[in-house]
Amino acid sequence: MFSSIARRAIPRASLAQRRFLSTTPARRSDALFVHRDTKYNNPKIPFEFNTENMKRAQEIIARYPPQYKKAAVIPLLDLGQRQNKGWTSISVMNYVAKLLEMPAMRVYEVATFYTMFNREPIGTHFVQVCTTTPCMLRGSTEILNTVCSQLGGIHPGQTTKDGKFTVVEVECQGACSNAPMMAVGDDFYEDLTPESTKKVLDAFAKGEKPKPGPQSGRQTSENSAGLTNLTTKPYGPGEFCQPEFQ
Repeated sequence: MFSSIARRAIPRASLAQRRFLSTTPARRSDALFVHRDTKYNNPKIPFEFNTENMKRAQEIIARYPPQYKKAAVIPLLDLGQRQNKGWTSISVMNYVAKLLEMPAMRVYEVATFYTMFNREPIGTHFVQVCTTTPCMLRGSTEILNTVCSQLGGIHPGQTTKDGKFTVVEVECQGACSNAPMMAVGDDFYEDLTPESTKKVLDAFAKGEKPKPGPQSGRQTSENSAGLTNLTTKPYGPGEFCQPEFQ
């Protein structure tokens, strides 16, 4: 009775507006967390770590107490993704769940929560253009447009027809002092301009690997005017940094 009175009391316009604001097309949201079997991604496709990665997986698991080995789920998913050509299939998730003796659903929850896990196949070169505020203020919109046009007019989230490049728009990568930047695989390319962006992409297209880091001539994120506070060259990071930056 109360519900019937309430329906009569609420104007039709209000009901219509409420429905409009709460409606979300399923095709826009379920791709984030729902798995649907396809020819290239279904549980029947076998997956297991190769000998090298199995050894690595055991080393990772050994870092945790036996009763807490499920804490290794993120590094093992990452290991599986790297072996599986850069993306995390349902078979990878199931294998990790079995290896860690945990419910598969718990692994699905992790894989669908973190955007670092690609749940669709990607190209040989995974290009992630940062468009968060610091990069945006330094021209990341132009960098993203340059990347897309240079790769044949594709849009973020798409892969080139030859399967070489996948482009996505990402949030902060932690290199704000060298904005704008993009990551290609595990390497950062910073202090970008449209021209230097094209050079980086052209090099990858030719099968070359351009030197990571600032593309402006800077070594790291030092003042472009040179030394201002230090009177001598600072010590390098040594073993804690990639060889090209030591």
